[in-house]
Amino acid sequence: MLHAPNLTSPHSFTTRFGGVSEGVYAAPNDGGGLNMDGRAIGGVQDDPQSVTENRRRALAALGFGPPDLALLWQIHGADVVQAQPDVTQTADAQVSDRPGTLLGILTADCFPILFEDPEAGVIGAAHAGWKGTLERVAARTVTAMLRLGARPERIRAAVGPGISAARYQVGADVAGQFTAAGLGAHVQERQLGLAGANRQVLLEAGLLDPQIWLSGRCTFEPAFYSHRRDAGRTGRMLALIGLRRA
Repeated sequence: MLHAPNLTSPHSFTTRFGGVSEGVYAAPNDGGGLNMDGRAIGGVQDDPQSVTENRRRALAALGFGPPDLALLWQIHGADVVQAQPDVTQTADAQVSDRPGTLLGILTADCFPILFEDPEAGVIGAAHAGWKGTLERVAARTVTAMLRLGARPERIRAAVGPGISAARYQVGADVAGQFTAAGLGAHVQERQLGLAGANRQVLLEAGLLDPQIWLSGRCTFEPAFYSHRRDAGRTGRMLALIGLRRA
């Protein structure tokens, strides 16, 4: 699991390593894979017991249990909800100020973004594919955190592994939409840099540059699950951030 140096809350970005999943979900060199998604995707579905064990391991490493986890049915939008532990809501970002809550975002090329204002005790997590980035889901997450008492100059954000510009060519329509939205600097010869685009969105939302961390990791690397690399027959990572119990 990966950790961001700028975050102090319990958090992680999982990889393919350290689990029990087999087949297309296995880790490189046929080790057990840490697939976090039990849905049928691309004509394959992981063993539900394997997914349960994988999640248990990741959560326990952060000091949480399955009832603490708040997940989302992610629809490539920009809606932000108040997290509800042990409930799956339909949205692409969530926030919380409730101790004992662990936010989760599933990804396999899109970018997970984790947020915290440690002084206010407010956290957030967002799923940013090209549509969510275009709709500035990261900025909307910041706005939702402000309603819970956070301040933009105190918020720290960590952009986890996602597909790099070198591996992500888009059509003229998508490139044009980013240009029209003021994010055209991140499209070079139709290669779309979503990490940099989300960094721009965060800066425009009032975060300070030193408070933003980019992992610089691409999900085409063997250590990660990648929907595009594996033509949909793959698993999902889980980005996690939680609030410690009082």
